[in-house]
Amino acid sequence: MIVKTSEFVTSAVKPSQYPESLPQLAFCGRSNVGKSSLINCLLNRKKLVKTSSTPGKTRLINFFIINKLFYFVDLPGYGYAKVSKKEREKWRPMIETYFKIEENLLGVTVLLDIRHNPRDEELALLEWFDQYHIPYIVVLTKADKLSKSKQMKQHKHIADILSRPKEGIIVFSAKTRKGKEQVWSTYETFFGLGEIFPEKGVLV
Repeated sequence: MIVKTSEFVTSAVKPSQYPESLPQLAFCGRSNVGKSSLINCLLNRKKLVKTSSTPGKTRLINFFIINKLFYFVDLPGYGYAKVSKKEREKWRPMIETYFKIEENLLGVTVLLDIRHNPRDEELALLEWFDQYHIPYIVVLTKADKLSKSKQMKQHKHIADILSRPKEGIIVFSAKTRKGKEQVWSTYETFFGLGEIFPEKGVLV
């Protein structure tokens, strides 16, 4: 995929604030799992999506338009205990509403930290996607934090927990850019981005 343009469009908390209808790819995961770093890496941008050392910073649904043809949608992270219960209770219906009514959603990138086994809420999230027939891919982030042998071991272990083939789970590192091209290739095939943006080539 050749990324020519990428820019922030808007933040939303309800459907009336969503931008114009275009195909969308959403990103979700626990707070501090590396969503911003993944999106920035995929788009060859350093600070398009702000990263923070403070988990739970993203509290809105943020839309970024790519090549003026489709959106990346950055969803609030979940599972951060220091965010107030009241705040967390606002996020859930906001995110569930997005998933249930957004007809332009092609699929979801679910991020898991490769260093940790999936937790109950992450397993429940994947079951929820299956229940509502929402396509998704799983990306294991922060691979550079482990040795290659530990990466391989944890990759297989997480695949077994999720009852998914290891080949269908992508190992990624924003630092080394490992897995970047595989993520884009998966988008083009699994989510049909080739039909939206038919140009092929080396990422620029």
